[in-house]
Amino acid sequence: MPLVDFPRIPLANLPTPLEPLPRLSEALGGPSIWVKRDDCTGLGGGNKTRKLEFLMAAARQQGADTVVTHGAVQSNHACLTAAAAAKLGMTCHLLLEEIAVDTDRDYRGSGNLLLDRIYGAHLHRLASDSGMDLAIDSLLAELRETGRRPYLIPAGGSNALGALGYVDCAFELVGQAKKRKLAIDHIVLATGSAGTQAGLLAGLHVQKSAIPVLGICTSRPGEEQQAKVGKLCDETLALLECERPLTREAIRANGDYVGQGDGVPTMGMIKAVALAARSEGLLLDPVYTGKALAGLTDLIHQGKFGSEENVVFLHTGGSHALFGYRSTFDSL
Repeated sequence: MPLVDFPRIPLANLPTPLEPLPRLSEALGGPSIWVKRDDCTGLGGGNKTRKLEFLMAAARQQGADTVVTHGAVQSNHACLTAAAAAKLGMTCHLLLEEIAVDTDRDYRGSGNLLLDRIYGAHLHRLASDSGMDLAIDSLLAELRETGRRPYLIPAGGSNALGALGYVDCAFELVGQAKKRKLAIDHIVLATGSAGTQAGLLAGLHVQKSAIPVLGICTSRPGEEQQAKVGKLCDETLALLECERPLTREAIRANGDYVGQGDGVPTMGMIKAVALAARSEGLLLDPVYTGKALAGLTDLIHQGKFGSEENVVFLHTGGSHALFGYRSTFDSL
């Protein structure tokens, strides 16, 4: 059905700005770089706020009084879900999985984790690879036994319903570009749980826009990510009752900048975070946008983008996590 017919709770400050980054563009000596400021969505900022408008509406529609979701300890999605639940007067449970960097004192107590506590979320810490699915099922059963009505939100808010947030963003971005008379040659973004890239691709496809979208992988190889994005994009288009399939050639993901794994810092990420901050006063995050800009920077140096082209970098937020990675930036 049409996007406007889906239940939605306004949580985000929209439209988010579309801004030029002239000093960054000059520093990289490549295309003109613009930024879509989805770090300014509200609830602390980030791409998950758009997704939560649809997901929290579905929870309310189903009579839920509790939301449950999961992610890494410094998950921006988990933090924004806690904020949305607090705003709507709902209880929030977060299942947080430890990862390889989960030994640093700041990582274990600051950043998004500190905000989770301030928002009043119930935190459940799990060791890495300890069986997240079983833990989720157990928690949902326990909540139901105590009379609660839980609603499960997937990691990253990345199902077809959550991806509608980025279908909407695609319309918003195309409209902003037209108003500015800006010809967008490429969109580049971090891609992890796949909902943002899938929703954006679906939204562009519905508009019959051919703007290329490149995802810089943050957690898995490119081919694996492309399959994940493609599947979710198909599901999102089906939800919108769009019968024109998206060609697999349109789904592009580069896995060269993941490093040692999800949430594990890379030297390229550190340099990219510093470059954005020192050239534009723009804060990225260490898990997603930092790696995405590291990828974009390297691809520009390789000559993959023309000097006359316009590249929009989708800033998906998450800068709170910088405080959990304080020691990572000690060398700056």
